[in-house]
Amino acid sequence: MLPSLHHDYPGLPSLDDPLDMLVVAPHPDDAELGMGGTILKMIQRGSKVGILDLTNGEPTPYGSIEKRAAETLEASRHLGVTWRYNLGLPNRFLEASLENRAKLAGVFRLARPRWVFAPYWLDAHPDHVAATELVEAARFWSKLTKCDLPGKPFHPQRVFYYYCIHLKHIPQPAWIMDISSQWQAKHDSIMAYHSQFVEGKQHAETPFIEQLREQSATWGKAIGVRYGEPFASKEPIGLNDLANLI
Repeated sequence: MLPSLHHDYPGLPSLDDPLDMLVVAPHPDDAELGMGGTILKMIQRGSKVGILDLTNGEPTPYGSIEKRAAETLEASRHLGVTWRYNLGLPNRFLEASLENRAKLAGVFRLARPRWVFAPYWLDAHPDHVAATELVEAARFWSKLTKCDLPGKPFHPQRVFYYYCIHLKHIPQPAWIMDISSQWQAKHDSIMAYHSQFVEGKQHAETPFIEQLREQSATWGKAIGVRYGEPFASKEPIGLNDLANLI
C-alpha cells in the first residue's frame, strides 16, 4: 500500500516568490563544500537561493545536533542564505523510499525552485547516492495531479549536480563556475563547521581546507581564473548566445 503523500513541514520558511535555485544537501556542510561560491555568487546577482538539508548530519566524532544547528546558521550567514530548511531524515540511514520521495516532492511544490542542485550521482557515501535518487524521483512526483501532496503540481525546470564526493573520481564537468571573488566567503562558511573540519584535525599533514583550496584552484586554472566550482548535467544545456562564456 502506498504511504500517505501528505506531510507537515514545521518551521518551513515562507516565500513571497518561488526560489530560483534549491540546493539539496544530504548533510549540513555538503552544499557549502560543493557549491558555496556559486550559492553566494547567485545571491549577489539577485537570485533567490535556498538550501534543503535532508539530515542533521549526526552523529559525528566531535559534533552534536546542537553544534551542527549553530554551525549551519553561521555558515548560512557567510553565504547570505536566508531560506534554509532541514527535512529531518535519518543520517547514515537515508533511503530513496516512497515516503521520503513524497516528503521531498512536497518541498519542491511549496518552494517551486526553477533549478534544483543535487550531489553528483556517483559516490562512495550511501547517503549521497540516496539523496540524488530522491531528488530525481521527487522532481517527477512533484508534478503529479490527483494526489494529496501539498501545494500545486510543479516540475523543476532543470536538475544540475555539484561535486562533494567520497570517491576517488576525477570529474568531467559540464561547466565550471568562476568563484574567484567568492572563495573567501566559501572558505569561511566551511570553517564555520568547526566540529567537522577543525576539531580532531589539528595535526593533519595538509589541512582539509587547504586541500579544498587547491582543488578549487585547479578548476579555476582550467577556465583561466583563480578559483572554480565544477558542475555536471545529465541533460543538454541550451544557450541562446555565447556572450557570457569565459
